[in-house]
Amino acid sequence: MSFRSRKRQFLQVQPNHEFVAREIRVSVTIHLHKTHRRFAAGQERVEIEGHTVGECLLNLVDRYPALKPQLLDGKGRLQKTVEIYLNMASAYPDELTRPTTHGDRIHVTLMLAGG
Repeated sequence: MSFRSRKRQFLQVQPNHEFVAREIRVSVTIHLHKTHRRFAAGQERVEIEGHTVGECLLNLVDRYPALKPQLLDGKGRLQKTVEIYLNMASAYPDELTRPTTHGDRIHVTLMLAGG
């Protein structure tokens, strides 16, 4: 399953009255769990572009490759201990395919285990 989206576009009128398709840039803030910050140069928050949660996470791990095994398994799915919140609400199920809009906040957290 692919969670990279088709780019959203809008038409812009040029001075010569021609229409040109422009990509809509969707910028979101990803908040990293304290455990993950060491893999992202100590960053607590990272501004990333993407039209879905999955696309944002792929762009995040492109920027910080050491995060990839921490967040994604070998098949590109979320690690079982990672939980995603989109605008303070659980994105489960289908976290990676959830669409994002400009200004959204994604929180990457860890589920606690043990007793």
